[in-house]
Amino acid sequence: MENKVIVLCGAPGSGKTTVRRYLTENFAIEPVLTHTTRPKRKGERDGIDYWFETRETFFRNHYLEYVEYDGNLYGSSCEGLERAWQKAPAAVIVLDTKGAETYLERMPERTEVVYLCVIDEKVQRERMEQRGDDEDKIRRRLASQEARRDRNLPAELAEHVHVIENDDWEETKERIRALLQMIGIEAVR
Repeated sequence: MENKVIVLCGAPGSGKTTVRRYLTENFAIEPVLTHTTRPKRKGERDGIDYWFETRETFFRNHYLEYVEYDGNLYGSSCEGLERAWQKAPAAVIVLDTKGAETYLERMPERTEVVYLCVIDEKVQRERMEQRGDDEDKIRRRLASQEARRDRNLPAELAEHVHVIENDDWEETKERIRALLQMIGIEAVR
């Protein structure tokens, strides 16, 4: 199998991080460690959750894509993707929809985009609260230009994306397993 990257995208609180964790714990899929200038959340570790950068160190890397979101820089480096592929033939990364478009443009034959959506906005808010975001941050995040953009599937991705509704975790896992089987990735753990 040629190396693949699974790009997870969707609105804040759609479950991207949870799905990424599920993929890396249950399949031969390696996470692509990305870079950010945002402060660490409770329990996050440098080199494990992200490469936490300053604005000065951020641009020392070679990026496939990067974006400024809510005042912080986020990016995925070529080196990070290669490190993931050295460990497994499939990698997973969480990006916004613009980042997903960039991966499709730069590596169309190697990229599988999964767009996660949540129908129940209450579920979305609860997820954001559970990860430690305060009410003001949730309100700002959901009102941001990027969140409004990512709340709906962009037309540029519509023909190249697997949409998974993520309101019910057990159903989501079934859909993910079916998708991975379709693209040739088997459960290993």
